[in-house]
Amino acid sequence: MIRVMVADDHPVVRDGLRALFEQLPDMDLVAEAATGAEAVRVAVTEHPDVVIMDLGMPDMDGFEATREITRVAPDVAVLVLTMTEDERTMSRALRAGARGYLLKGATKDEIVRAVTAVSAGEAIFSQAVARHVLSKLTAPDPAVDPFPELTRREREAVHHLARGLSNAAIAAELGLSLKTVNNLTSSAFAKLGVASRTEAVIRARDAGLGGA
Repeated sequence: MIRVMVADDHPVVRDGLRALFEQLPDMDLVAEAATGAEAVRVAVTEHPDVVIMDLGMPDMDGFEATREITRVAPDVAVLVLTMTEDERTMSRALRAGARGYLLKGATKDEIVRAVTAVSAGEAIFSQAVARHVLSKLTAPDPAVDPFPELTRREREAVHHLARGLSNAAIAAELGLSLKTVNNLTSSAFAKLGVASRTEAVIRARDAGLGGA
């Protein structure tokens, strides 16, 4: 028997979850709370296996309540059930100690599966959240700046050097004076620790600059 507690300030949500758990022979709704502070207090006194936690509650929000339950009753698993699916909110909830994160559009089967999973020590997310997490994990790494010490204009000058352009041609390309380009290249050479134009070109091309 999995002992469940619901922490949500909306009576209609508590009523719906109560009706769900009353139908399940292997789950028992042992307590309810309407504020974050009450959720912490009741989690300690009733010691449920799982707390289904809303994030937007009065008194103490769901993040702080989750953090406090994790501290004072570490054996109690917190499953967040919320309307919010953005990455920042999910990350805050997980850092606070939540073991699962579901959206309030979840089906009854998803809720039951999530309660069962987190009570067994697993982590679980709704399909929408899981897709979001996977898309972030599989996204290509952002391009790394090979020469972060250079200013934007210095990097542009080095890029055109690597293309084989003379300083005069670079000046025309960038709409700058020849004197300005001479200063940019000299400054870039000093920052890159190179002593000649040829060495600068080699370093730039090795770093992937000079392409079309």
